[in-house]
This record gives sequence, C-alpha cells and structure tokens, in this order.
Amino acid sequence: MSGMASQLDLTVRQPLLPLGSDFRVGFYDEAKLDRYRDAVLAVLERTGVRFGSEKALAVLEEHGAQVDRASGVVRFPPDLVTRALASAPRSFWLGSRDGALDLDLANGETYNTTNGCGTEVIDWRTGVRRPPTKDDLAAITRLIDYLGSVQFWWPNVAAADCGDTHTLHELDAAWNNTAKHLQGMVQGEREARYAVEMATVVAGGPEQLRRRPPMSDLIGTVQPLVNDKDGIEAALVFAEAGIPVCFVTMPTYGTTAPATKAGAYVMGFAELVSATVCVQLAHPGAPVILFPLPVHADPRTAALVTAPLNHRGLFLPGELVHHFGLPAMTGYAGTDDDLPGTWLAAAETAHTVMLAGLVGSELMTTIGLTNRYQLFTPEHMMLDDDLYHRAANAFRDLELDEETLALDVIDAVGPGGHFLAQAHTRRHMKETVERSIGQQIGADGVHYRDPLEVARERGVAILEGYVPEPLGEDKQRELRRIVAAADAALRD
Repeated sequence: MSGMASQLDLTVRQPLLPLGSDFRVGFYDEAKLDRYRDAVLAVLERTGVRFGSEKALAVLEEHGAQVDRASGVVRFPPDLVTRALASAPRSFWLGSRDGALDLDLANGETYNTTNGCGTEVIDWRTGVRRPPTKDDLAAITRLIDYLGSVQFWWPNVAAADCGDTHTLHELDAAWNNTAKHLQGMVQGEREARYAVEMATVVAGGPEQLRRRPPMSDLIGTVQPLVNDKDGIEAALVFAEAGIPVCFVTMPTYGTTAPATKAGAYVMGFAELVSATVCVQLAHPGAPVILFPLPVHADPRTAALVTAPLNHRGLFLPGELVHHFGLPAMTGYAGTDDDLPGTWLAAAETAHTVMLAGLVGSELMTTIGLTNRYQLFTPEHMMLDDDLYHRAANAFRDLELDEETLALDVIDAVGPGGHFLAQAHTRRHMKETVERSIGQQIGADGVHYRDPLEVARERGVAILEGYVPEPLGEDKQRELRRIVAAADAALRD
C-alpha cells in the first residue's frame, strides 16, 4: 500500500461531517416567497394534478378535493392545502441502524449523501466499464459508511443484476454494510410493504420503527403535474408505518416544464405539495421532505445537462420548501464530464458544493458520480470527498476567546521575534495546515503525486480494506428471507 493510502485508519469510520454555516443568510424576502407560494396554490386550484391511484383519489375526494374520476385530475381548494400542510412536522429525526448515527433535522446542519443510481462502474479490479451489480453496491456502501463527508446512504449505483426487485436488494446490501440512515428508492405498494417489513426487522419492531426510522424513501413525481400509481401508493404505505417520505420533482426546462425557471419551480412545487397533501390527509403528521430538483436540457439535443454556467435561482428551492413549512432536500454538484480528475469535473462540483453550506437545507445530494450521474469510479468519489472537506470549513466562524486571540503570545514574542518556539504554536499549528490530496510532507520537504492516482489508491484501499460493523446474524437472515419472498412474488 502506498504512503498516502497507508495513512488511512481503516479500523474505524470517520466522524460525521455535516455541511453548514455559522453565518445564516436569507436570500429571499417573505413577499417574494409568498408570490411563489400563491402561484403554486393557483396551479393546484385551477389546473390540478393527475393521480394514477384510485386509493389516492378516494382519500382526496373524501377530504374535499375536487376529483374528476374520468381523468384522475384533482383540484385543490387553497384552504384544504393549508390545513393539510399544517399537520406535517417541520422537523424530525432520521434514525440509523444502531442509533449512534441518527440525524436531527432540527439542529441547523445539512446532511449529505452521494449522487444516486449510477448505471455504470469502472471495475476497480479489472478496469472494465460495465453495468453495476449488487456486490458493487455493497462495496461502495462500505466506502460510504467510512467517509465522514457522507452522513446518510443513497444507492450510489443500482443493483442492476437484481431485476424488478433491485430496490429491495439495494436496501439489503446497504443494511449489511452501513450503520448510517438509508434513503431507499422503492416504488409500488407491494414493494413498499416488503421494505417496511425489512425496516421493522432492522429497527427492532413497529414502535421502534416509528420512533427512530432507520430508512426513508425517495419517491418521484412525474412531469408535468402527475403523481403516478406506484409512487403515491408506496408513499401511503411508508407514511402509515411512520417511515419518512422524500418527494422529488425533476422538471426539465422547456421539455417537461416551462422554459423559465420561475415557471418550472412553480409547476414542480405543485406536484410536491399535492403529494404531501394526499399523504397528510391519509396519515396526519406523517414525516415528509420535499426535494425540488429542476434540470436543464440542451436546446439542440434535449439531453440532460447537470452543471450549466447559469446558476440563477440556486438558493430558491430550499427556502421555498421551508416557506411551505417542511424540511428540504436539495441537489448540488454533479458533472457532465465522463472522466474523473479533469478541470471540468472539479469546477462543476466545487462551485455548487462550496455554496451549499449557505442554503440551510436539511439534506442534500452531492458527490460520487461523473457522466451526468451515471458513472462510478473510486477516484472520483475521493476527489469529491476532498472538495467536500474544503466546503465544510468555508463558512465556519473562527473561535474567539483569550486562547485564540493570543495577546499574551504576541506580547511575549514582541516586535522582530519568532513564534515557532511557543507552546501556543505547538498546540495550534496543525489546525492551520491541511494537506491537499496528493500532497505529502516528509522530513526532506514537500512532495506531490498525481491527485488522481492518490485518490484511486485511497478509494480502492477503503473499498477492499474497511470492514463496517456487521448487522446481527439473525437480522441478516430475516432480510434474506424477506428479499427472497419479494423475488418470488414480484419478479416476472
């Protein structure tokens, strides 16, 4: 193992390092946020949102929404929306496997995860580029468990070898390889019931699950203005069990949404709010997170563009979610570049990660994939981790007390002196010197290696050398049993 990789302590995970700021900044005044909110309410009342689920339509109709059964379009009186949202909690806890890594959404920090559902890996053993497997996800989950820059789990790549039940296999791989909170991506009522059964096993029972849910679930709306059957029925199952639901919308400017950012935000929020209202009417007080994630389309090809130069409106999603009284998840970083270690990949990631600490969202997704969130390589994950650590310090204030002001030390050294021999210097010198990835300091001076090479060595060392705390054998057996039952019942 190289000198850089051997410096890693692979016997224990790194401490969690949430992103945040000691300087709170409000980017939007109440009047402007009210205007956006009023526009969302107008869309819900006038245009409506289509629901593909009879169960959802029945809930909405029972509570006073205007339901057109023929089309499935639901229109929402503003007072109904307001009443339903009032029952949703502003903050709550996201549990972890053993309770040691629980996340408090009320503490002002922003908890980070990786990019999600990559469709390719470059095999770190063979160099072959191929679709990912459940075993790949298990190894990458061990990397996620180790890194302090990642505080909760997303399936960084899909378990593409597991067919129709891959989202349940992804949870199985995760709970066996990390103690952190999981945010799965399970869709469909039957699939959700298997996921709830798995989460109940891990939590230790239904009450423990409700009190400290070790998973949440990401559920996407469909643009424009649709909540499909599998998504909303899964959400209702999770909400009934007390598992938090994170609704995400991804309107694409000019194709599945208006070409203007303001219009796309309004439309996307109408989808998110309509889904939340449905869940709150069915299960008042159910924990819900909103994740607005508008994306760009290349006007020449309609291909997804993840990191345009124009980041106007970057801070609106989180503040508007909070204006609706709910916790927010926001998406930053990502790169269009195919390969890790390039100027473009670094620039596109660094720009938004550095700013993310100012936003104040409770959750965010940032690091780990290239090629428009499609390709995993260990070196890119480690380079992103390095950028994240820089961002984590960018908006933190200095400690201010007698020790840090150092007036006595300045007085003792005086004009023309030197601070190197001072005990104060020995206590604090390491705080001011941080090495970049690839930089090594030895007795004979500073040496530099290719950061891409060092990042790859570090990533592979963690993937192959770090062993997370194991899940109990009895719970492992139960998860295998549940997944096998799901395979038998749900696979074609």
